[in-house]
Amino acid sequence: MSPVASEEARAAQAGAAARRALVRRLVEAGCCSEPRVIQALEAVPRHLFVPRAYAGEAYGEHALPIGHGQTITQVANVARSVELAALAPSARVLEIGTGSGYQTAVLARLCHHVFSLERIAELAAGAQERLRSLGVRNVSIKVFDGSYGWSDHAPYDAIVVAAASPEVPEPLVAQLKPTGRLVVPVGGRERQRLLVVRRLPNGRTRTEDAGEVAYVPLVGRFGFAARRAATGTGDGE
Repeated sequence: MSPVASEEARAAQAGAAARRALVRRLVEAGCCSEPRVIQALEAVPRHLFVPRAYAGEAYGEHALPIGHGQTITQVANVARSVELAALAPSARVLEIGTGSGYQTAVLARLCHHVFSLERIAELAAGAQERLRSLGVRNVSIKVFDGSYGWSDHAPYDAIVVAAASPEVPEPLVAQLKPTGRLVVPVGGRERQRLLVVRRLPNGRTRTEDAGEVAYVPLVGRFGFAARRAATGTGDGE
């Protein structure tokens, strides 16, 4: 084995060990427990979804900048949101806020197809390139106001929102299948509550509170107004 290949192999082993250690901490903290979610988190190389200067911090438990005023979502929130979505392998999922593509990659390992919306074109392009390089093929990304959802492919088994809204966006609820789930942070610009909105067979909804979180604002027609928000849609805490 050449010195370069040997160094790459050591880096890959170190990355895998760091992911396993991170996931153990998440399980111990009660952020996730479902085996498929644990396997997905262990499989996705998070360091490839942050700028190279921050790669050494990718397996920490804090948010990191990804450009354009956005951050990659704190991994604990990714774990919680993905597990709360309760995805079956056959599920079709809408993600609001592609960001770096990290949560997208985790979702893609858990469901049949991910439809992801991102407001910032440069972030969407970067995410597409990362996912393509990792061989992820069951993802469609569009540059659009995520607060509207993506009605062309509705209804969805689950919708996962990676940015905070002042209230539950009604267009997203309308795009859920009967018994579908919407996981969305709702509140102010600094702190929110992570809500799970379930559609019931009778057409009504039931909302559960999964605890406090902090995400960047969801900028859009059914989110925060762009002129009042410091940052926009994207991977976020």
